[in-house]
Amino acid sequence: MVRINRDELVQISVTGDIAHPAYGRSPYRVSAEGEPQVLSSASGITYNIRVGDSATQWAADHVEPAVSIKNPKGDGQTGENAGLNVLACVGNEAHVASGKAEGKKGIVTGKHGGAERVMVDFPRDVMEKMLIGDTLLIRAEGVGMKLVEHPAVKVFNLSPQLLSAWNIEEDADVLRVPVTHRVPAAVMGSGLGQNNVYRGDYDITLFDAHTADEYDLHSLRLGDLVAIVDADHSYGRIYRKDAVSIGIVIHGDSVVAGHGPGVTTLMTARDGKIDPVIDPEANIASLMNLRDDI
Repeated sequence: MVRINRDELVQISVTGDIAHPAYGRSPYRVSAEGEPQVLSSASGITYNIRVGDSATQWAADHVEPAVSIKNPKGDGQTGENAGLNVLACVGNEAHVASGKAEGKKGIVTGKHGGAERVMVDFPRDVMEKMLIGDTLLIRAEGVGMKLVEHPAVKVFNLSPQLLSAWNIEEDADVLRVPVTHRVPAAVMGSGLGQNNVYRGDYDITLFDAHTADEYDLHSLRLGDLVAIVDADHSYGRIYRKDAVSIGIVIHGDSVVAGHGPGVTTLMTARDGKIDPVIDPEANIASLMNLRDDI
């Protein structure tokens, strides 16, 4: 395992309630082709979609896998919900704290910006027992993590548990990081302009067929670990030649211009300090043994 400052990391409790799907006054979304569409959307308990499943095949817009939670206090930018979204890290353990599924355990798999929700994976039989409003307790750990021998690589939203399962290799001062896809920064959309990546995500747009085919982007799965090339996330998301940022696919595709499968940042480096290595198994479902059916 890549050596980290584990003894310095704080373990702290944060909570969120299973959130209800919501729509505006009109149910329509206007696609990038100008077509109004009504589609299933984000939040709630999504019984038939988990990490490891396709991020692009659904009759849905921004669909979130498994269980989506928010803290009912605060708006995501401030208050308790902001605390949940900043402190929860991908790979953290979540415990159901109320309802018929009380005591069951899940794993944090991503953070969705704008709506400011945290996604948690559970087996289907556990989700069948859940209700909107049930509370989850997350043992949050990861904020403040440093890679002791790789100071040029910054990490965000990453738990020690996921890092230890990731099979990252060290080659002098370069990290060879398994990913399922390389994604050019040119197709990254919604989420640009933020001055930090400690919560939320930004989207891989799939509207250019040539680029999507060249990089095999229609095969993206929820939970895939991917490399955004020529992208620096050190203090927000910017284009920077030869920088590489690594993230996890956290929600599904969208028909809306500037949107697509969302990516929560996990690490970033300039000047070639991250070398992405293609590995079809680089998905959190496989790495953390979340499913036995894929």
